[in-house]
Amino acid sequence: MTESDGLNGRVPADREVIAVRRGLFGATGSGDTSGYGGLVRPVTLAGDSPRPYGGYFDHIADTLDDALHGRGIVYADAVEKVVIHCDEMTLHIRRRFLQVVAHTLRDDPRLRFELCLGVNGVHYPDDAERELHASYPLSSITHGRRIRLEVSVPDHDPHIPTLTRIYPTTDWHERETYDFFGIVFDGHRALTRIEMPDDWHGHPQRKDYPLGGVPVEYKGARIAPPDRRRSYT
Repeated sequence: MTESDGLNGRVPADREVIAVRRGLFGATGSGDTSGYGGLVRPVTLAGDSPRPYGGYFDHIADTLDDALHGRGIVYADAVEKVVIHCDEMTLHIRRRFLQVVAHTLRDDPRLRFELCLGVNGVHYPDDAERELHASYPLSSITHGRRIRLEVSVPDHDPHIPTLTRIYPTTDWHERETYDFFGIVFDGHRALTRIEMPDDWHGHPQRKDYPLGGVPVEYKGARIAPPDRRRSYT
């Protein structure tokens, strides 16, 4: 799909359309509280970027390919796609290869990504069989470079191997991602909630989490929860 059909705007050729969103937030069943009920937009994800990537990105891809080959792993089996966007490189890794790729990126002297800056969860409910994403920003202090790893898993099997033994700094970040998105990091020594109460039901940062809640009082005004506000349609 290279051009939107009946949508508000165009879809670039290098984007993958996974759904069409109607209204500002795509919420259904509670009325349009934004006033943008007529807005129709595609939900897109970045596609595989072609070579050459530019800058040091080609060197990273070639070096990782060579290092994985030395471990008996085919690069194309471990790396689903490479996305170059806004001068950033994201390597989409199949989850069963995540630990070996992270080991390689950390320990190979040509790469030396010594620091993982955290784990970020993302929920794409329309990305079939890939609804939950975990993103890992990596930094090479030795070479002054940064890249990102991303792993996608289905909602019905939200398991990703832990990186805490490779990057200990991911300990609390994996707990937070589990807490808010429900991604289970297999092998984590204490995967428990870190923000929400232990008996909390659901994962609040998922896009299918209910919008309802308690009213908010602010300087004497009482604001209704999102699912009870007026509709503009």
